[in-house]
Parts: sequence; C-alpha cells; structure tokens
Amino acid sequence: MKKILVATEKPFAPVAVEGIRKIITEAGYELILLEKYADPGDLLSAVRDVDALIIRSDKVTPAVIDAAKNLKIVVRAGAGYDNIDLAAATAAGVVAMNTPGQNSNAVAELAFGMMVYMARNGFNGTSGSELRGKKLGIHAFGNVGRLVAEIALGFGMKVYAYDPLIDNATIEKCGIKALDKVEELYSTCRYISLHIPANEQTKKSINYKLLTMMPKGATLVNTARKEVIHEDDLLKVFEDRPDFKYLSDIVPDCAEKIKTAFEGRFFFTPKKIGAQTSEANINAGLAAARQIVGFFEKGDTTFKVN
Repeated sequence: MKKILVATEKPFAPVAVEGIRKIITEAGYELILLEKYADPGDLLSAVRDVDALIIRSDKVTPAVIDAAKNLKIVVRAGAGYDNIDLAAATAAGVVAMNTPGQNSNAVAELAFGMMVYMARNGFNGTSGSELRGKKLGIHAFGNVGRLVAEIALGFGMKVYAYDPLIDNATIEKCGIKALDKVEELYSTCRYISLHIPANEQTKKSINYKLLTMMPKGATLVNTARKEVIHEDDLLKVFEDRPDFKYLSDIVPDCAEKIKTAFEGRFFFTPKKIGAQTSEANINAGLAAARQIVGFFEKGDTTFKVN
C-alpha cells in the first residue's frame, strides 16, 4: 500500500484534510498527517518510508529528499514552488508538482483589496482617490494576473499587461491592452500588480530604473515573491519619489527602514496570506491529492515543474 504524507507546518483546514483523506483512501492508499511541527527533524523522520508528499510552504530540502528513500512525487499545494529544491528532486528521480490556479482568486482579491486600501489612505478618514479610470499594469498574465485584470475591468480601470511568454492576441481577447516591453508597462501605468515568479532571470529585476518610470502617484502591488524586488533600489525610490507607494503580501527585508521613514506609503501583510482563504485552502489540498492519484494510476505529470 502506498503511503501519502501530508506535512504542513501551517495545516490545511479540517474540511480540506477530510477531502484529501477521502481521495487518498478511495484510491487504496494510506494517509499520514504531520501537522504544526516545529522541528525540521520531524519532517525528516516522517518522510522515510512514504511514496508521496503534499506540502504547503514547508521546505523540501536536499536533506528531506535524501531521507525519503521511497519518495516518487512531491506536490506543493499552491502555485509557487521555490520551497522545493528542484535540483535535488530531479537528481533523486522525484517528480515535483504545483497546483496552479487553485488559489489564484484568493491572491487576486487580496491584491485588489490592498489597492483599494491604499487609494483610500488606509481608511484613515482623509480624502483618498478612486480607482475608476486609472491605469493598471499586470506584470505577468498568468492565472492571478488574469483575475486581477478581470476585477479591475469591473472597477472601470484601464488595464494593460506585459508577459513575454503569452502572445498579445491571447491577452487582448480578455479586453486587455498588451504591451511589447516591460518598460512601456511601467511608464504607462500608475498601478502595477506584480505576478512574476522568482528565478535567476527575475530576482531583483524590479529595480530603480523601472520604478522611477511610473507616473505620478505610483503604486506597486507585490503578491509574488520578495526576491524579485531590488530592495536597495526600492529604498532609493521611496526617498526620491514622495508619491511612490508599495503594497506587499511579502514583508521585505528592509521593512523596518521603510516603516521608520515612509509612514502612510506602504502596507505589508504580517505574513504571506494571499492564498489563505478557506476556498483556496480546500481547492489546493484536494488538487494535490488528485494529482498524486493521477500520477500513480495513470502516469499523469501535467503539472510537473522539474
């Protein structure tokens, strides 16, 4: 009997766990739970004889891969997968997957909620501004970017997008103006919603040059990864552009400097909460379980990322 481990320092909702259990047991597999663990050593012990692993933000390091001698597949319940060491997984013949799209709406609603919050000065009672008629740039038109654009159109915003991996015709079918250069996106749009992954090409790519191109009243919204921001440049933009605002679902390393010097021009969630809705929690967990069953029963590797 195959053993499937759900290892979650931040557990799934109980209803999600029961849904995962139903999918796993109906396939004839055994479900093992490791929840709210504090010691990484607990994960090393738990993976020793399992065939599959479901995680959330938990780190699958080379040590975890090495300890899991029977492991065939690890699924990150969510879109981002930089918490899995893909090189170690590949070297060990372990398939790594994510569950794209399952928490996209939750992230999109958070991004837009933060925009509304900042446009109205944090609801502090002073006169803010409206989003209708403003230009919003979507940097990367994936699942989350498309939903942010959809919400923005409903608010009456003028929406633009840049994504070198998606052809312009596909973008413009959604009622969005596609741009050919990232510089054009930043120089055109007062609001930018950032959805790029963190990789060797994108880390620190959101820099002084791009951010200072933005029109007056610039607001950058980051629900992606903190690594894509060049933080030294971010601080310099804050200093040089009194109109610049930064909203993030990821607390930057330079947060204390920003909090000390730039009050009223930023908002950071206390922890990454983009996917933390009951709906996203359930959707991602069930998708992970189904993908594991599909992998073992049909050899399905649709969402393989390594």
